[in-house]
Amino acid sequence: MIHAKKYGSSGPNLIVIHGLFGNADNWHSIAQSLSEHFTVHCIDLPNHGKSDSMPDTSYPKMARAVLDWTALNKIDSFYLLGHSMGGKVAMQMAAMATTGQIEKLIVVDIAPVDYQPSHTRILEGLKVIDESQPSSRKEADALLTQYESNLAVRQFLLKNLVRSEQGFKLELAVNNIADSYATILKKPEMEAKVDIPTLFIKGENSDYIVAEHQEAIATLFPNANFKVISGAGHWLHAEKPLPFTSLVKRFLQ
Repeated sequence: MIHAKKYGSSGPNLIVIHGLFGNADNWHSIAQSLSEHFTVHCIDLPNHGKSDSMPDTSYPKMARAVLDWTALNKIDSFYLLGHSMGGKVAMQMAAMATTGQIEKLIVVDIAPVDYQPSHTRILEGLKVIDESQPSSRKEADALLTQYESNLAVRQFLLKNLVRSEQGFKLELAVNNIADSYATILKKPEMEAKVDIPTLFIKGENSDYIVAEHQEAIATLFPNANFKVISGAGHWLHAEKPLPFTSLVKRFLQ
C-alpha cells in the first residue's frame, strides 16, 4: 500500500516523489506553495515513510506501485515530479504509463544512467540505529555521526525517526533498501523513447547530472528541456525553494 499526503483540492493533479531515505514530509513546504495551483499528492515510496515495505525493490516494481495507487485513487491524468531516486521512479513510470496518463514530467537532479555507490556508510549507520532503537534523537545522531560527518545530511536522515514503545525507530525498511541498493543505483528500465514534455532541473553545484549524461537524456527524452538552479546542490528544492517552485509552475502552467 502506498501512503500519500494531499495538499490543496483544486487544479490539476501533481504527484511528487521523494528521493532515497526521504519521505512525503520532505516536500511539505514546496507542496503547500504549489497547492494554490495544483492538487499536490506527496507520496512515500515503498520501504519509505508509511508505505509498505518491498523486498527486491526495482524501478518497475516501485513505478507499478505508484501507478496502481493512482488507479485506486481515480487519478486518471497527472503531472509528475520526482527528485533523485524518485526521479528515476518517475522516468520509469513515464515509460510504463498509458498514453496521456502523465501530461508533463519533471525530473530533479538525476539522469537515466547507472550511478556509483555513495551511501554504503549511511546504510551501515542506519542499520545500527535500527538495531539499537536509541532513547532520544540526540543519541541517534551520536550513533550516526560515526558514519556520516555532515550535519545537514544527518538531520535529513533523522527525519525518519519516530517514537516507538522501545525508543526511537526509523520509518525506513533499511534492510530492504540495503539489499536492493545495487539495483537502486542502476538506471530505470526503459526500452523506448518517452515523448512526454519533460523538464530536467539540475543544481549547479551537484554532480548528479554531468555533461556526459546529456546524450542518454536526449536519446530517451527527445522532448526534454533543461534548467540549472545556480548556487544549489543536490537538494535544490530545499536550498532554493523560490526559484525551484517558480520553475515548476512555469513549466506546468
